[in-house]
Amino acid sequence: MSRLAIALFWLMHWLPLSVLAPLGEAFGLLLYVLVAPRRKVVLTNLRLCFPELSEGERRALARRNFAVTGRSMLERGLAWWARPARLRATVRIEGLERLDALKAAGRPVILLAPHFVGLDMAGTRLSMEGDFVSVYARQKDKVFDRWLYHGRSRFNDQLLLSRHDGVRATVKAMKAGRPFYYLPDLDYGRKESIFVPFFGVPAATITGLPRLARLAGAAVVPCVTRILPGGAGYLLELGAPWADYPSDDVEADTRRMNTWLEGVIRTMPEQYYWVHRRFKTRPAGEPRFY
Repeated sequence: MSRLAIALFWLMHWLPLSVLAPLGEAFGLLLYVLVAPRRKVVLTNLRLCFPELSEGERRALARRNFAVTGRSMLERGLAWWARPARLRATVRIEGLERLDALKAAGRPVILLAPHFVGLDMAGTRLSMEGDFVSVYARQKDKVFDRWLYHGRSRFNDQLLLSRHDGVRATVKAMKAGRPFYYLPDLDYGRKESIFVPFFGVPAATITGLPRLARLAGAAVVPCVTRILPGGAGYLLELGAPWADYPSDDVEADTRRMNTWLEGVIRTMPEQYYWVHRRFKTRPAGEPRFY
């Protein structure tokens, strides 16, 4: 990402959300027209996951998805530069008392945070509430990487691990009292993945959630970000810890994660990260979708 784009984000973060939101949505609709490869990925995902919709309905949903994605991109500057008081007003948290109670009891915590497009904003806002651990992937664009890293680490003492740091470092951090902001719902390839249904389609899904929960003795707390209409900001919902998780069946536990995720997506299908090729990895002998 160029320095010019970063400068644009900086300028836009001064705007009120009531102005910034429609600008971001317009930007996203422009991307829908111009970025044909990603538009094709989104439409393919929607065709696989929502076969009950007509072609016109799926295209309308894809446009809404690009609009809210564009909004999340332009509003990212708030996570990077907005003053703490504005961030607190922009992102409202429900259920924080659940996390506080688990921490007070000394229980390690995994925050299950699916890839909804408001994810980065919520992560920055949550970091204002204490010290967390998360996995950070370095970006190819060094300028963007610098500011993305800054947004995720600007408050308190955040621990950002790379994927090469391994499970041991993550478990150690959780046991030391850092909740783990975990994003396990993408296609990370065949390694450490199994095929379980996602909207009825076999999807390569990593088994990290039940494995980490067992190793750390951690509670799994759903962590869902919703972008609200217009200038209403964001809502970060921390749900009740999952009961009877993990079980002795890793596949069943991984299925449970995907089933839960499907249910949340259906409440706001336009806000999921459909630009990702979720079904890129296929079972042996199956044709590619993309």
